[in-house]
Amino acid sequence: MKKEILKNKTVGFTLIELLIVIGIIAVLAAFAFVALNPLARFQDSRNAKRWTDVNTILAAVKLHQVDNKGAYLDDITALEAGSYYQIGAGESNIACDNPEYLIEPNCISLEPLVTAGYLASVPFDPNATGASATNSHYFLMRDSRGFITVGACDEELGSNTAIPEISVTK
Repeated sequence: MKKEILKNKTVGFTLIELLIVIGIIAVLAAFAFVALNPLARFQDSRNAKRWTDVNTILAAVKLHQVDNKGAYLDDITALEAGSYYQIGAGESNIACDNPEYLIEPNCISLEPLVTAGYLASVPFDPNATGASATNSHYFLMRDSRGFITVGACDEELGSNTAIPEISVTK
């Protein structure tokens, strides 16, 4: 008779045990979500896109210069040395806060690089309000020695302790 009773007894978890395990998993998930800080991850991702765009623009400018025996685009040659210009078309309406640069009212057009095949399209900031190929929120500066600096104006904090300066000079 005892053997029959043991055969009919089922083995499994009680409702209380399941609720405790689900509760522990929920608490661990909440800690992981806070520790991973998804907002910072999105900001880091957008900053990585800005780094890529800045390097792509500068590489296209330099490749064009090499292909043209050291001559920059006419628009770049005409820039006032040491002044910062937004990459785009028409008039600039942005402020560069990090680093704090005074952006000239006229933009520098890189459309000739697109037309010539050096750029697929003019990159623009992935998060700035109103950013487009004609209002990129990226800047270009030619110094008196002929070095070109390309940078971003709308960097984000992300997982850094301070907002990074995204710019490259060659």
